Amino acid sequence: MAQRLGTTVHCSPLRFRLARLRERHPAATAGCLEDWLVDVANARGARVVCRLERPDPDFSPPSDQELPNEELIVGICQLQALDRPQMLRLAAQLISRRAAVPERLALAAERERAGRVLAELARQALRVDPEHALWRYLAERFGRMPPLRDTLLHWTRLAEPVPGAGHVNAASWRLVA
Repeated sequence: MAQRLGTTVHCSPLRFRLARLRERHPAATAGCLEDWLVDVANARGARVVCRLERPDPDFSPPSDQELPNEELIVGICQLQALDRPQMLRLAAQLISRRAAVPERLALAAERERAGRVLAELARQALRVDPEHALWRYLAERFGRMPPLRDTLLHWTRLAEPVPGAGHVNAASWRLVA
């Protein structure tokens, strides 16, 4: 993903820890770390994106203590991840449902250099819900970072339409939570 976005990556301690967690909590159908992250996010109720492969019925995801939601979100948003922008929708869904502590999320993002990705997601999410406290916090915290050279996701990928009474067209939009 970093190559498409025109940036560099660092040697990530979180990525190494995620790989160790994947070994301790294997998912038979997860072919790579990104697949495993999708499985963990799905197990925590973020289902806006699922893998095509059938989930491993014996998969036991790490607990919230082993892998806090803040680190799961940042792990999904890392620039050294495979270029699968749809995965970012899982991180956005966890943020939209306020499943992360703002300060801990920001610290993890700074440590792992994922602030630019979160800033871009925040810009898109705030187009839908400008009053969302966690997205506003992230936009304020990381908003001064230089923008990425390529777009990550269109704002409609973070939201769902709310049809008007008796209409099929969207009367408004709400963040997927």
